[in-house]
Amino acid sequence: MNPFNLLFDKPAYTLYRYNPDNPLILVCEHASCYIPAQLQQLGLEDKAAKEHIAWDIGALDLAKGLSDKLNATLLVANYSRLLIDLNRPLEAPDSIPDVSEIYTIIGNQNLAKEHIEARQVNIFKPFHQKLAELIAESKQRHDNTRLVGVHSYTATYKGQARALQAGVLYMQARHYGEQILAGLAKDPALIIAANEPYQCAYGEDTTVPLHGDDNHIPAVLLEIRNNEINELAKIDRWVKLLSPVL
Repeated sequence: MNPFNLLFDKPAYTLYRYNPDNPLILVCEHASCYIPAQLQQLGLEDKAAKEHIAWDIGALDLAKGLSDKLNATLLVANYSRLLIDLNRPLEAPDSIPDVSEIYTIIGNQNLAKEHIEARQVNIFKPFHQKLAELIAESKQRHDNTRLVGVHSYTATYKGQARALQAGVLYMQARHYGEQILAGLAKDPALIIAANEPYQCAYGEDTTVPLHGDDNHIPAVLLEIRNNEINELAKIDRWVKLLSPVL
């Protein structure tokens, strides 16, 4: 037995809601900043271990709000993306990052092969297997299955303030992505864009290209600036904005 398996003391995911009658599947890959105590926060100080490098602040509460409003299936991650990033292929250089933004992740440096494999086996593979199962089941039941990842991003990046309030990221699902953007654009005060502040790509992402496009279902990532969803009232506002267009 791989001794590193013992480090992982909770399941890889929580199925917050399961509703196979709804063709919409929500997923929150960066929902948690949890790092098992034995890993000593990967060498990070308390503040850094709770910052955006560890999880998408506000994304879980937004995803839950959307799931509640729409009665839609929601799969959420239970571990920090610093352990292994669920929206990166295993071969991606930042699958297990040793540097993130301005922080050096000491606990991710010079990892034994067995430790890397334990993170893959205990976190990455169960999460993606479950998501694949949910999608396969939904495709059997519906001809309009669609997948939405819920993410957030920092208001300031490398010292530069970001005016963008939200982005909708997509590859092949242009029609679905533009439908969401058009719905949001009915509020002229919103600053929104397609494929900003990031873009999805094979070799860099898993949710959109692999679970979505490769399954021939519409798939997008929602990226909301995290100071837009750091309070309950703000989250409620975005639930009301997004739920009619998803």
